[in-house]
Amino acid sequence: MGYVFNFNDAIAYEQWFNDPQNRFAADLESRLMVDMLKPMPRETLLDIGCGTGASLVPFIEKSLNVTGVDPSPYMLDITLKNLGNRVELYREFAEDLPFDDNSFNYACFVTTLEFVDDPQKAIEEACRVAKDKIFIGVLNKYAIKGLERRVRGIFTKTIFNHAKFFSVWEIKQIIRTVLGRVPVSWRTVCQLPVGSGKFANNLEQSRLVQRFPFGAFAGVVVTLVPRFRTRPLAMKYRQKHTVSTVTG
Repeated sequence: MGYVFNFNDAIAYEQWFNDPQNRFAADLESRLMVDMLKPMPRETLLDIGCGTGASLVPFIEKSLNVTGVDPSPYMLDITLKNLGNRVELYREFAEDLPFDDNSFNYACFVTTLEFVDDPQKAIEEACRVAKDKIFIGVLNKYAIKGLERRVRGIFTKTIFNHAKFFSVWEIKQIIRTVLGRVPVSWRTVCQLPVGSGKFANNLEQSRLVQRFPFGAFAGVVVTLVPRFRTRPLAMKYRQKHTVSTVTG
C-alpha cells in the first residue's frame, strides 16, 4: 500500500506549491514533463498519484482529457477544490488500477514512486493501462537537494522520512525488467540548489545541462512498444481411411 498522505501532509504539500519561492522548481518540472511527452489536444492522460492536482494543470491547459488517481482522500479533496469538473478523480492505489488495458494515451508518475509499496508493480500497471508513453518523474537520489532531504530526515520528522529516492539508472533497470529493451529517454532539471531569474532559467532550459544526471528532479519517458502474445492452437482434422485391394 505504501505511504498514504494524511490531512496534515496534504495541507503542507499544497502550501509548498503555493509558496512563490517553490514555483520556479515546480514550473521546471511541469515544462520538462510536457516537453518529453509531447501530447496532442484531446488525447487522454492518467496521473498516478495526482496529489493536489498541480501536475494535471499543464495537460488541462493543452486540452487533454485528464484523469487522476490517488490513495489519499485529503489530496483528492484539494484537487477537486482546485480543478473541479475539469478532471476525473478516483481513490485508488498505483499497484492496482481500475482501468482496462490501453485505456489512456499516456500515464505519468510525478514524485509518486517514492511513496508506493511496490514500484515495479506500479510501473507494470501504468504500462498496462497506457498505450503510447509513460512519464516517470522522481526525486533524484544523486542530487544535492536529494542528499539534503535525506540528511534532514535524520534529525527532523518530514514527509521524506517515508520516501524512497531513485536514480535514473534504477528507474531504467525497473523498466528493463518490466518491458525489456524499449525506447527510454531521460533528462533532469533543478540543477541548482536554489535558483530563479533569467540566468537560472536559461541554464535549466539547456538540453545539454538537462543531460547532467544530478538535477533534483529526474524525468524518464518510456515509449511503449506493442507486444503480441501467441499460444498454440490444437488443429482438428478428420483422418481419411483408405482401403487397399490386393489382387493376385
